[in-house]
Amino acid sequence: MGSVDAPVTKPFLAAARGEVPSRTPVWFMRQAGRSLPEYRALRGTGSILDAIAQPEIAAEVTLQPVRRYGVDAAILFSDIVVPIHAIGFGVDVVPGRGPVVDAPFASRADLARIRPLEPEVDVPYVLETVRSVASALDPATALIGFAGAPFTVASYLIEGGPSRTFTKVKALMYREPDLWAELADRLADLSISFIRAQVNAGAQAFQLFDSWAGSLSPAEYECFALPSTKKGMAELADLDVPRILFGVGTGELLSLMATSGADVIGVDWRVPLDVATTRIGPHPLQGNLDPALCFAPRTALEEATRDVLRRGASAPGHIFNLGHGVLPETDPDTLKIVVDIVHEEGRQLAEEARS
Repeated sequence: MGSVDAPVTKPFLAAARGEVPSRTPVWFMRQAGRSLPEYRALRGTGSILDAIAQPEIAAEVTLQPVRRYGVDAAILFSDIVVPIHAIGFGVDVVPGRGPVVDAPFASRADLARIRPLEPEVDVPYVLETVRSVASALDPATALIGFAGAPFTVASYLIEGGPSRTFTKVKALMYREPDLWAELADRLADLSISFIRAQVNAGAQAFQLFDSWAGSLSPAEYECFALPSTKKGMAELADLDVPRILFGVGTGELLSLMATSGADVIGVDWRVPLDVATTRIGPHPLQGNLDPALCFAPRTALEEATRDVLRRGASAPGHIFNLGHGVLPETDPDTLKIVVDIVHEEGRQLAEEARS
């Protein structure tokens, strides 16, 4: 796809295309960051946005888990609020809490605060990081860019920070559906510009994080979230790179997510991958080991890893991952155990698929 190497050299890209890779590829959401001692030593304290704005640091953090684990893909060290922060909406990422908005989105007047993103002007440091990582990676390792899906980004802007109930965002959606649609459309444009710039700088795939889509019913997702997600996937199709869509708690939404235009559907740990395949149809899948099992006895972890591999073989392609991000307290040695099992047994699965 694009200027990347032939798919046989990158197991991640082969699986994402539904081809038979040399082995089942594996990477982890949040594989870079707080769980790694080398990350803590490099970064120190402060907002993640400060580290993201320093390309030398962001590139090194992106590469750290690739060196430690031998994963098949690096994911850009960034955050879903980087574009909205860069255009001056007024958001920061507070350690231990997450994105916090100074003045939450509340009315039509707030649309004026969301201007188009000019990547070379607004986020040149992100593009420099992508170029640096792309040039440093082994030819067999892919680089994933990413952005936040409109619903999830909007939920932070409207709620003012993380939420468990999403009362404010749902109230706005139902009270002023036209305003919601315009907000979602503008946020889709932000994500489109952000991802396009990452791919043009060297990213070879992208993931759209709709982390909180699971708070929506299927009818709500179809009405309020899916249209803007479809827009993003459609407008980025010309990049000819794998498009991944992921959300947490989306078991009842999987069949709708499969209509988004995404090439790969990420599945959290609540739905076994063979069951997910029956809901999604002929799409490559990504997932879905429970992150909490990294704290279980080794025998239980190994058994669960093999179970995910077996179930993932039911899909046209399988990219092994956790069902959500790496938890901060995770022992890095545990993740290395998972990678080794996936690579060893994933080679056997690939050989069986080719025979």
